[in-house]
Amino acid sequence: MDIVCLGELLIDMLPAELGRSLVEVTAWRPKPGGAPANVAVAAARLGAQSAFVGKVGDEAFGHYLAGVLCDEGVGVSGMRYDREARTGMAFIAKPDENSYDILFYRNPGADMRLRADELDRGMLSGTRAFHFGSISLIQEPSRSATLEAIRLARGGGALISFDVNYRPDLWSRERACDEVLSALGAVDLVKVNELELELLTGRADLEEGSRELLERGPCLCVVTLGSEGSYFRVAQGGETVAPFRVRTVDATGCGDAFVAGLLWQLVGGGDWRGQLSVPRLREALRYANAVGALTSTHQGAIPALPTAQMVEEFLAGQENR
Repeated sequence: MDIVCLGELLIDMLPAELGRSLVEVTAWRPKPGGAPANVAVAAARLGAQSAFVGKVGDEAFGHYLAGVLCDEGVGVSGMRYDREARTGMAFIAKPDENSYDILFYRNPGADMRLRADELDRGMLSGTRAFHFGSISLIQEPSRSATLEAIRLARGGGALISFDVNYRPDLWSRERACDEVLSALGAVDLVKVNELELELLTGRADLEEGSRELLERGPCLCVVTLGSEGSYFRVAQGGETVAPFRVRTVDATGCGDAFVAGLLWQLVGGGDWRGQLSVPRLREALRYANAVGALTSTHQGAIPALPTAQMVEEFLAGQENR
């Protein structure tokens, strides 16, 4: 397996209208979502062999989501079904094309109930990359399941990727910082946005903040900058990688698409440790920026994710300009 993603697989309730707050939206459209699941699907569309690990409700929405992943070529042998909890939902409003308001319905959601003894240990031990987010660290038993999955994948030599993906309405700032910082010692790649970088380090400066995160264990820190591109830092140095200018319709899922593109660049070309030079990362983040930019041109997360051919054609068009 190239990339295994663990965490939440949800129903995203998308608004019928853009430019309205949560309480102003008049109708909602259910779509598959959940950050780690988005990464798994995006990676599959780019050509990677990917799989998803997580739990959904043993009901219509849960089985629908499993079917979506199967149709996308994502492995689901690591999925589990819960008869006592429902599949999580997230209502997402779009005040404008580059921002969103989100309200989670999970009390608890089935994704929070994944147990360590339910993990597919063989798959985790054999993957080339393992990706997770902070939401599965919020409470037990999913927290212990996530930490055990990290241990298994790391023991097999996998690249461990961590998207902080901080959601303030799900847990306190203090506890989120404690859990995220304690996890950094076990990861190789940490991805944050600008707000999360400042939350964790108290620093708005990209170079200073990313250096501080690297000191906690990762060998690669990536900061997504929205419409301004992205930034990376490794021990040898770092820099900002310019964005692509596209007509943005919906930024939902762009960060997940970016992560998938970056992971596939790192593990698709051989030993990921050999991909961490500044020139190679400049190239890898350019590709990841393109995947994220293309995702922003359509509404929704999974429905908007581009294929490898679409990314290649887009990049070729950029070079001809």
